[in-house]
Amino acid sequence: MRRGAARLGGTRGNERAVGRLRPMATYQYRCDQDGVFEVRLPMGAATPRWQCPACGGEAARSYSAPMLALGRRELVTAIDQAEKTRDEPAVVKAVPPAAGRARRPATASNPALARLPRP
Repeated sequence: MRRGAARLGGTRGNERAVGRLRPMATYQYRCDQDGVFEVRLPMGAATPRWQCPACGGEAARSYSAPMLALGRRELVTAIDQAEKTRDEPAVVKAVPPAAGRARRPATASNPALARLPRP
């Protein structure tokens, strides 16, 4: 089992490799006693087990959805609706109502235009 990088949000060693930054990823592990903690490691370097920084026990790697809740609610809703109707579009049986507003005839702003004949 690896030791030293199990600090919360910590990194192991120097992140520089031959003059450039190595890509780092955040991996989640769950300890039965202390809960979830994160470890930052180079991409692909995560192991199935890691030592818990709080109790020193063995923690299993846990997988979660990556940052899905960061979008605006309106945008996420629109994307979900578009995805839902991609394969099976909704069937419309009637023209939808005019969203609560009735169309009013245009009123003349000039009183002289009100005397003109109407068709």
